[in-house]
Amino acid sequence: MIRIKARAPTGRAAVLPTVWGAVAVGYKFGCPLAQQDGLGARIVTSAVFVAVGTGLIFHVRRTPLQELRLARRAARVAQSVVLRPPPPRLDGLNVAAAQLSADRGACVGGDLYEVIATEHGVRVVMGDVRGHGLAALGTVAALLGSFREAAHDEPELGRVLRRLDRALGRHLRERARAEHPAQSATDPDNPVAEEFVTVLLLEIGRDGELRALNCGHPWPYVLRGTSVDPLTRAEPLPPLGPFPLPAELEAGSCGRLLAGESLVLFTDGAEDARDGRGRFFALRDVLREVVREHPVSPQTVLRTVFGALLHHTGEHPADDIAVLVLRNDRTDRHDRTDRTDRKEVRLSGARDTARHAPAHPQPAPHR
Repeated sequence: MIRIKARAPTGRAAVLPTVWGAVAVGYKFGCPLAQQDGLGARIVTSAVFVAVGTGLIFHVRRTPLQELRLARRAARVAQSVVLRPPPPRLDGLNVAAAQLSADRGACVGGDLYEVIATEHGVRVVMGDVRGHGLAALGTVAALLGSFREAAHDEPELGRVLRRLDRALGRHLRERARAEHPAQSATDPDNPVAEEFVTVLLLEIGRDGELRALNCGHPWPYVLRGTSVDPLTRAEPLPPLGPFPLPAELEAGSCGRLLAGESLVLFTDGAEDARDGRGRFFALRDVLREVVREHPVSPQTVLRTVFGALLHHTGEHPADDIAVLVLRNDRTDRHDRTDRTDRKEVRLSGARDTARHAPAHPQPAPHR
């Protein structure tokens, strides 16, 4: 929880109101003009008191504005620590990510994402916590902390998802005890019992093989040349929180991410964004416009998508929006590996031929 402690008024802060008050009192009782009943004297008196009142109002408003700026600054710092930006390149992948928060005051949201290179491959998480703002930030921190450990420790993607589910359960129980001590954490009427998180887990192997587990999250789009298609149309599992995970959890294969192809992961706030007439944002159409000039970098995809989103919503989105773009840039390395493998095969065949050839070949007889 982020707490901003209000500072008690200091002697320096009380100087200005005292000066303004002294000016008003001194003018009223010490200035001969203030004792006159003429029109000019009344105008001057009114101007003096208006100036004094305006100064006092600006001074009174100054302290809450300073506290608000401090709260926003603390929220941005907390957001950058919890939802740290991914590296621009990771194990041959070009990575770009950004978030747009619906809470303009706190500048934080309930979306989460992370990309980690492990011995099991590059593992990615994209999630969306119910709600937004500071209330959702604790849930984001709990899930990301669990994922950053489980991604390295667990060889199976299903076990990573179970770790996330347990971390979410612990966090919600602790939150229920802290916010609603009079109610049980398992009470259906407890507001925390309605919390849920959609989660998408991806694993990208060295050869580009994609494996995924999806709990109620939108499937990402794959950019192949000038085409934009969903990664898969398989039915996802229910979101984490309200329902238990199935006994058998096996990541499904989703093909391969070939060299030059990109994945666009996003939260449902992107496709659910509406304009003034209630029309949904056409994310797939925007991506098709982007890939017309092929190839495009993940940074270009982000700039185009967020520019279109802000224009569509009038710069006031109703929900948090996060977008993560991954492009496979492993072309050169894999080409060198393939050429090396083919060369080793040729050399191995040449060695086998030389090994089985006779040491002293005899000339063929002439008939």
